[in-house]
Amino acid sequence: MSEFEAIELHDSERQKALEEIQKQMGEWRLTMPSVTPLPLHFGLHRFQETGETEFWIANETSFGYCGKFLFVFDGQTCPYHHHRKKHETFFVVKGTLRVKLGTEELLMPEGASLAIPPGTGHSFTGVGPALLLEVSMPSVIGDNFFENTLIGNGGVI
Repeated sequence: MSEFEAIELHDSERQKALEEIQKQMGEWRLTMPSVTPLPLHFGLHRFQETGETEFWIANETSFGYCGKFLFVFDGQTCPYHHHRKKHETFFVVKGTLRVKLGTEELLMPEGASLAIPPGTGHSFTGVGPALLLEVSMPSVIGDNFFENTLIGNGGVI
């Protein structure tokens, strides 16, 4: 069983989401890395509203870096959370994101980047479909603290 089993899509819902993402990538003329996508509903089972799909390129814990693509559909939100250890930088590859960063709200157009230090709360929503590249310290279970305590184990993944 995957460590993400309880928070990811399965079966026909997963297949449908991945087909829609593949269609969007075709329209953008982009090829995603040959990795297993992680379409996440964060345990809330409202994927189109609260979710994202991750394409992990690398998560090199022993070397101290991680790289992954994050895809959100129009109106889909990665829920508000922070990391105690992980510093991450977002780069918008395609589309536009509405980002909540602490108490600020900002719009990130294609080509924009944003550094997010540890301890800084953040969430993002697709304004239209959007694809971003996350370059960060390694992603580890137990360092994702969500405002919504229904996510994970009391808000911790």
